[in-house]
Amino acid sequence: MSFAENLKKLPGISHLAAINLLDADGKVVATIENKPGSQGSLAVYNHLAQTYGSINGEAARKGIEIFAEHSEDERANPGKHPNIARLLQIEAGAPALRAKHVFAV
Repeated sequence: MSFAENLKKLPGISHLAAINLLDADGKVVATIENKPGSQGSLAVYNHLAQTYGSINGEAARKGIEIFAEHSEDERANPGKHPNIARLLQIEAGAPALRAKHVFAV
């Protein structure tokens, strides 16, 4: 399935302003905001955090699958899709990240 098709199956994100990704020390290493251009990534990371409890190896594999054709594009053009690159790194053994939801007001 395509990313657009996969995205339709994920929970809504209208209640979120962002997700902060935290390393083992609790330091914010990335933020995915609810804004045009990153809403798809926000939906994927939200789903992964809800389903797996963190962005670990298993979650990363599922996220790469959800991103579908964009994952292949990232593999062919490293750095083009930073949120997918992060999942590829975690799948390859980088430490898991915790997700902290920032709710919209």
